[in-house]
Amino acid sequence: MTGTLVETEDRRQYKATRRRGLTVDLSMTLATILAALAIGFLVMLLTGNDPVGAYEAMLTGPLERSFRVGRWLEDATTLTLLGLSVAIPFRARQISLGAESQLYAGALAAAAVAVFLPLPPVVAVIVPLVAAAAAGAGMGLVPGAMKARLGANEIVATLMLNAIVVRVYDYLVNGPLKEPGSSAVHSKSIQQDSALTPLSDWFGIPLGRANVGLLLMVFTAVALWLLITRTPLGYRIRMTGSNPEFAEYGGIRVPRVIEWSFVIGGAVAGLAGAHLVQGVYGRLEPGLAGSLAFEGIVVALLARNNPLVVVVAGLFYSYLRAGGDIMEQQTDVGTEIVVVIQAVIVLLVTAQALPDLLKRRLARREVAGR
Repeated sequence: MTGTLVETEDRRQYKATRRRGLTVDLSMTLATILAALAIGFLVMLLTGNDPVGAYEAMLTGPLERSFRVGRWLEDATTLTLLGLSVAIPFRARQISLGAESQLYAGALAAAAVAVFLPLPPVVAVIVPLVAAAAAGAGMGLVPGAMKARLGANEIVATLMLNAIVVRVYDYLVNGPLKEPGSSAVHSKSIQQDSALTPLSDWFGIPLGRANVGLLLMVFTAVALWLLITRTPLGYRIRMTGSNPEFAEYGGIRVPRVIEWSFVIGGAVAGLAGAHLVQGVYGRLEPGLAGSLAFEGIVVALLARNNPLVVVVAGLFYSYLRAGGDIMEQQTDVGTEIVVVIQAVIVLLVTAQALPDLLKRRLARREVAGR
């Protein structure tokens, strides 16, 4: 009976610690956002611009019209998926910069199925998504195996793989996959049954290219959070990220965990590529992702690699991107101020001292209260 009570108390404390960690991560994310906005305000004030008018355009502009809301949600879906894709390797203390190659591989796989393979409705949507996830996972396995089995530097491996896959993608879009007879450079359009349903069809208002990929993004974030917090693999990933030597001593096969973290992250990045093909462009386009792959890293860092907080960070970051464009159109302030805010966010999220200090104080307060 006593053992059961101790076990129950330990489980209660564990849940309280996990909730406290989520609260701290979310609080630090919001504090970082507010600090970055405040610094951006001061920069505009010092340069003689109208910070109030500029911020009013940036912070309210994306919500003023429904198609602007759709543009924000469309961007947030891709950006959040990319943030989730790098958050998992980061949790295993692996600096993966390979989301770009994984996204483009996923886009190619999704397009190959959605353009050339006739499938019945519903299946025509699911199969390209599965193909994209598999292709992205394969691209993640390459640097993961190189790091785990050969001791290669994961930063160099992922960057070099990015260069290879993007060049292959450009060759295919400009050559074998280019739509015959078209003067523009793009592939054939995907089959209608393979397209992700636009949100406009559900809500009856024009939301542009925003689509049900938004729900896929939320589902993926929840699934990854459950994976990290509730499964043996998630425990191994967290232990490897906290102390790989201790994890190895405790019987965890660290190389296998490293490989799995890259594979899972690659699969999620592949889904981001499928979203662009099936939901946004409806075909392969040159420069499909732009700079989103690397901005996903900022989203993951801003969220401190917590999958649930990545959703919040992704929504904010994409809102900032959309608001910056509107601010440039409506005021005399350029989007450079958005770059300043983004740079401040990067500086703040890479400073670990403040959140670590906060967590230590909360832990000491809890111990003192017992």
